[in-house]
Amino acid sequence: MMAAGAAKALTLWLFLQAAGVGEAGPPPIQDGEFTFLLPAGRKQCFYQSAPANASLETEYQVIGGAGLDVDFTLESPQGVLLVSESRKADGVHTVEPTEAGDYRLCFDNSFSTISEKLVFFELIFDSFQDDEEVEGWAEAVEPEEMLDVKMEDIKESIETMRTRLERSIQMLTLLRAFEARDRNLQEDNLERVNFWSAANVAVLLLVAVLQVCTLKRFFHDKRPVPT
Repeated sequence: MMAAGAAKALTLWLFLQAAGVGEAGPPPIQDGEFTFLLPAGRKQCFYQSAPANASLETEYQVIGGAGLDVDFTLESPQGVLLVSESRKADGVHTVEPTEAGDYRLCFDNSFSTISEKLVFFELIFDSFQDDEEVEGWAEAVEPEEMLDVKMEDIKESIETMRTRLERSIQMLTLLRAFEARDRNLQEDNLERVNFWSAANVAVLLLVAVLQVCTLKRFFHDKRPVPT
């Protein structure tokens, strides 16, 4: 029984080593986007880990709320203030190269005591290690297996396609944020138009009733009837 258990343990260990479980490192940092509701008079901060010697692009946009503005700050892992903006509707900022650690992004709505804000922001990483990963698969191919196709042309085409696809995703995300902001603005305007239209109708009806009552009083004969 002990020999069978040891054999199973050895088999499991070999399987994990072959799968690379024992040598697995931290998961790669991926791009992300987030939409949240920032209450009136509140400040909310987010922390994002970043690798060293990479490029971090931060883009935010206020898509809902009165004024469509918010205060924004960005701090490095060492606590250095990199970006500070006041009462902005949107902004795009790039940090290059990045430091290893947690970057701090803060959105402040303290100046507004009534209106809450709907904020969208996106983080885009461009690691310089991606080029090494793209070139890694090319080293495994022997020259005689290339046939008549140049490997450099294939690598250049793949890299160009990857860059264009990433840029397309970023543009589509930005367009969705613009569409959400415009839709919220139109809905707010519709509510205002409906409210003031109802108020105007009520005033017109009140004026009409007052005019009718006034005319009745003018034509009302107050002389006593002779007996």
